[in-house]
Amino acid sequence: MAGSTFGNIFRITTWGESHGKAIGGVVDGCPAGILLSEKDIQPDLDRRRPGQSAVTTSRDEKDKVEILSGVFEGKTTGTPISLIIWNQDQHSKDYAALKNVYRPGHADEVYDLKYGFRDYRGGGRASARETTVRVAAAAIAKKIFQELNLPTQVIAYTKQIQELIIEKPNLEVIEQNNIRAADLAIAKKMEERILNLQNKGDSVGAIIEIIIKDCPKGLGEPVFDKFKADLAKALMSINAIVGFEYGAGFAVANMKGSTHNQLETGILGGITNGEEIILKVAVKPTSSLELHKLAKGAPKGRHDPCLAPRAVPVVEAMCWLVLIDHYLRNQSARISRKKEPLSSSTAPFKRSH
Repeated sequence: MAGSTFGNIFRITTWGESHGKAIGGVVDGCPAGILLSEKDIQPDLDRRRPGQSAVTTSRDEKDKVEILSGVFEGKTTGTPISLIIWNQDQHSKDYAALKNVYRPGHADEVYDLKYGFRDYRGGGRASARETTVRVAAAAIAKKIFQELNLPTQVIAYTKQIQELIIEKPNLEVIEQNNIRAADLAIAKKMEERILNLQNKGDSVGAIIEIIIKDCPKGLGEPVFDKFKADLAKALMSINAIVGFEYGAGFAVANMKGSTHNQLETGILGGITNGEEIILKVAVKPTSSLELHKLAKGAPKGRHDPCLAPRAVPVVEAMCWLVLIDHYLRNQSARISRKKEPLSSSTAPFKRSH
């Protein structure tokens, strides 16, 4: 299977299936000398993990990450960093009844069409469980930004569920509610809506807004690898994302050039200018529902009635992966960055003969 690697300089390759023994990944291109341990990664995985509340799947995975390589004495060595997360609460036998049934809205049929064989246990590689590794890799990217004392922030929140829309977000309250919404009063209404639909065996979609603050200037290449283009690819690679919007987005259809020219979009000619970047993504309703009576003995399933709350850390992660990759690429943009000589070690070593 091709297409399991993302990035150019900072590259992440993920592996594993939803109901396999483990999932994991290899991060290549991380500079040496970055302070790193499992404790730097685990908080982000805890934000994404299942079983957090009534509006998420009941699958109880602790998602404890282990670093297998690429770190020595608490610092990255510059070699590939291998990560593993063991699956502990997979109910694979529940999917036996679906072995010869294609679930609506899933990749079951196209996997058979493409490969002539598929892992029917929870979707295999098509499962959103794979995104756990993306979140882990992005935690390493964030740690690099911290070590460089860069103030960049990526903040995402659930902006809309049906007609419930947050117009004046309070970014301080995102982690204070189960929906990860930026308004506590609207978050309560959103949760009630989700639970009501869940009780009816249904699900609901959402819109997530992402804000990139203090983005370094000069990121992005002016032709095919525009910063916004790579953000679009990164975010659209997430399983449930069905729409991407940057800046004014589709609202430009109602705008005049004189108005749009005055907007601070954060990206010009595909290259960042240091201004705030606003993105939106549309998250589809969960496909596996109790309403779908697929086969005799088929499981009810353990699925999020709304994917947005746990998708928030995933969309943040993909933005971080684009940021770090372009930041490292940008170091070779002009020769003046290369004039500083390599520093020698301060420790007096002797060559052995």
